[in-house]
Amino acid sequence: MKKRAIKFRETLIRLGPFYIKLGQALSTRPDILPKIYCLELAKLQDQIPPFSTSVAIKSIETQLGAPISKIFADISPEPIAAASLGQVYKAHLPSGELVAVKVQRPGMTLSLTLDALLFNMIGGQLKRFAKARKDLLVAVNEMVRHMFDEIDYVLEGKNAERFASLYGSVPFDDQNMQSKAAIRDTKCKNTNLVKVPKIYWDFTRKAVLTMEWIDGIKLTDEASLKEAFLNRRKLIDQGLYCSLRQLLEVGFFHADPHPGNLVATSSGSLAYFDFGMMGDIPRHYRVGLIQVLVHFVNRDSLGLANDFLSLGFIPEGADIQVVADALRASFGGEGTRLSQDFQGIMNQLYDVMYEFNFSLPPDYALVIRALGSLEGTAKLLDPDFKVVESAYPFIIGRLLADSNPDMRRILRQLVIRNDGSIRWNRLERLIGAISEQASEYAEDSNSPEESSNPLGWKSFDMRAVVAATEDLLLFILSEKGLRVRIFLLRDIIKAADTFLLNQVAGCTSSYGVEAVQNSDSEAQATLARVALGFRSLGQAVNMAPEVWSAMFLRMVLKPEFRTFILDMLFTLFIHLSRKAPETYWICISQLIHKLVDKPR
Repeated sequence: MKKRAIKFRETLIRLGPFYIKLGQALSTRPDILPKIYCLELAKLQDQIPPFSTSVAIKSIETQLGAPISKIFADISPEPIAAASLGQVYKAHLPSGELVAVKVQRPGMTLSLTLDALLFNMIGGQLKRFAKARKDLLVAVNEMVRHMFDEIDYVLEGKNAERFASLYGSVPFDDQNMQSKAAIRDTKCKNTNLVKVPKIYWDFTRKAVLTMEWIDGIKLTDEASLKEAFLNRRKLIDQGLYCSLRQLLEVGFFHADPHPGNLVATSSGSLAYFDFGMMGDIPRHYRVGLIQVLVHFVNRDSLGLANDFLSLGFIPEGADIQVVADALRASFGGEGTRLSQDFQGIMNQLYDVMYEFNFSLPPDYALVIRALGSLEGTAKLLDPDFKVVESAYPFIIGRLLADSNPDMRRILRQLVIRNDGSIRWNRLERLIGAISEQASEYAEDSNSPEESSNPLGWKSFDMRAVVAATEDLLLFILSEKGLRVRIFLLRDIIKAADTFLLNQVAGCTSSYGVEAVQNSDSEAQATLARVALGFRSLGQAVNMAPEVWSAMFLRMVLKPEFRTFILDMLFTLFIHLSRKAPETYWICISQLIHKLVDKPR
């Protein structure tokens, strides 16, 4: 199969632009091709030589209806860049503006139509050759539709303008910003951190696109980035923030942010190019993607299988438990560390998606491509970059800021297991991420120019945090939260026992070693997390004491809250009344032994 996959890739290269594009698209479709084919096709690059400038000029003149000398003051004799569907020239408009002129390969519409027809004729044989799942032709026809969108340069220009209007500057909500954040972000508020070239519509047609020329530094050019004093970490943050907003917040996204379509400007902005391949995912899929990420992080294989079912990835009638078991096996054992980079995650899921005949909606296939391209581009600047790990603050911010019931449910799933027990490690990480903002405020307000978080997207709006906390507490106090309250009491008692054991251990070092060795390591970890959680919570409260105080007051006034607190205190009292005397006498006994054994 490996030899066939290599042969397949080499054949696609020989067949030309359509098949190279097709292979690149199929590389992100583990629901159609086996893993070995996907990995091999991912190596495909545009390797088509440029066509002659005389042909390009003739095409420009035909499209714009005038001699080239009447259209541009000058134009470069050779293309500046070439790809499978077109190539780019540098030119000046008669008014003096420097522009990039993108010219489509001649005959692309006819060529794509003919190639698509031929592929439909041989699709059945190819399906057997590559051991493809499902109806390969249905998926390919969807990809062909995207290719025809790519060769419509008027549509690309509209996509560029829509992209610029959505992401061309950092959005701020002045009403919800805290005063310290407002001070810190004043310098960033009107800064265009994402640059999109202006479209010149008078010089644009279906096969010719004229846009603003943007001088930039390739992200692969490490020396030039250093020379321009550009911070590589900030560039990654800007690209990641913009991509996450596209995929998880707005839905309209650039599906191919590879290094050829992204450059850094001398001012520190990221410039995007090539808006032919765009995706648009509805809210249902955006929420579903966040839920998939949360369930993956939690190793919740059954939740993940149900996510795939609700998103339409799994065919109706499939045995969800069998899918969940296969997903659990792909994660490895409990001690196995889950991959935090996107390609690693896909490698874990490839075989399951192929085996269970997954069906990816067309735009979700583009999401996979976009995330893969994003991570590959970021790794050029930081080889250790992991998209899932880096996206965590943004995802948490979305869960905290969005009061929609779906998002609140996902937030609960992040910190509460299906059986009602608390995920203390996740809760600790969540509170820790929020409390980190406290120290960053102090640092960033003193030197906003050197802020480690210039966009503010790794910070959390305290009003949103407090609202999410209140919603979580109300759920715990409701009838549905009964099991959570029971597990919470159990964990509190266990932490109290561990605390008493530590006190006994402190009476004498000899007993302390034995006590620590015999103690429940999980209980020790829980106690440490609870202590750290309270410290972190204190830091968070200090950031907006009036907001937290108002919320705590509202909770205290609720009868169910007072009842739960009294239940907790009563349970602790009963338990400690039995435990405390035992602890006291053990400590006295150890001290007496120590005095008796002391040499005179």
